[in-house]
Amino acid sequence: MKRFAQAIDLVDDPALIEEYERAHRAVWPEVERGLRDIGIRRMHLWRLGTRLFMQCEADDGFDPVRDYPRYAEDPRTRAWDELMRRYQRPAPGARPGEWWAAMTEVYALDSLDAAPRA
Repeated sequence: MKRFAQAIDLVDDPALIEEYERAHRAVWPEVERGLRDIGIRRMHLWRLGTRLFMQCEADDGFDPVRDYPRYAEDPRTRAWDELMRRYQRPAPGARPGEWWAAMTEVYALDSLDAAPRA
């Protein structure tokens, strides 16, 4: 299982942020199916102010650059993506053309059972 994280900003408008969160309380079934079809097994979104952080676990062969466009081939998942873009803006530090900015892992504590460092 491969883990990765991405960031994006929301438009700084409390009403739009509430709409965005409301939409995610009722994600379309085609969206969840589409994500699973491209190999994403778990996805979590977190928000602090206008910054969104997304952490995903995907099949080992998953490649966001290659596989996200396959997700958008379906008209229904493409419609969801277009709707969500109304609320989103690339985060500072995103590369040109990058919507969700790839994040670099800095540290991981993978086991609470591991012996503490001396």
